[in-house]
Amino acid sequence: MKNTYKAHLALLGANLIYGANHIIAKGVMPSKIGPSAFVFLRILGASLLFWTIKSFIKEKVDKKDFPLLILCGLLGVATNQLLFFHGLSLTSPIDASIIITAVPVMVLIFSAFLLKEKITQNKLIGIIIGAIGAVLLIWYGNKTEGTSSVLGNTYVLINAGSYALYMVLVKPLMKKYNPVTIISWAFLFGFIFMFPFGIQDVLTTNFEAFTLNTYLTVAFVILGTTFLAYLLNIYALSKVSPSISGSYIYLQPVISFIMVGFYALVFSNQKYSQDINLIKIISCLLVVAGVYMISKSPKKKLV
Repeated sequence: MKNTYKAHLALLGANLIYGANHIIAKGVMPSKIGPSAFVFLRILGASLLFWTIKSFIKEKVDKKDFPLLILCGLLGVATNQLLFFHGLSLTSPIDASIIITAVPVMVLIFSAFLLKEKITQNKLIGIIIGAIGAVLLIWYGNKTEGTSSVLGNTYVLINAGSYALYMVLVKPLMKKYNPVTIISWAFLFGFIFMFPFGIQDVLTTNFEAFTLNTYLTVAFVILGTTFLAYLLNIYALSKVSPSISGSYIYLQPVISFIMVGFYALVFSNQKYSQDINLIKIISCLLVVAGVYMISKSPKKKLV
């Protein structure tokens, strides 16, 4: 396809942002701002930006599609972001980035049940290998030093499942409407669902204690992780297949490993230095190997 290199650059940029977000966002949680308040600001800020763009797109949504849009807002915005930020505030950035790579595996499973897509032998093997890696990491999170947490890892895993289900449910809408229209409505409904969970935290947040670094982090999450990354993914999806787009998610653990390693060495942070170990490297390799098996061209269908 012509000009697909631009789509690959967009995917690279989006996943560099996502990978960096794991350690950047965690740096201010919960010392400066709670995860629910952070998500409140993130969804509110991104919603205003998306609806600003949406004002230039004159497209109406059929009433029959609103229930699905509402569900997408619940799963893909409110539940997804609340669980991820709560999980990230409790666990290691590396753990979170590895668990997130289970999204394509979960997409495959949900697609098989909801869209009746066939599961090949390679894909079944990939699901098993990837699941072993994810379970190993979550189990190990309760038995190690550093910033790992079994509860935090569990939150991130449920978040991955919520986002994967959203990706499957949103497919029919993507074929019918402009992606900006879908995201704008999804964020609006997501904000409504998230409001009762985040408003109290926002009201009790001590904004006077914010430093320049805190404001820059919040700005990065709103403008970079949410608004810009979503736009880059939208552009890429118009040029390449979802499977190619999804494969870029495996850059995130690598980026997180590099950033945590840099943070530990340059700033002599012993807490983060304990987050890199053999078990986590093995877990990461298992998840990546599982996804590789899933992404291989189907040769034999499992009856």
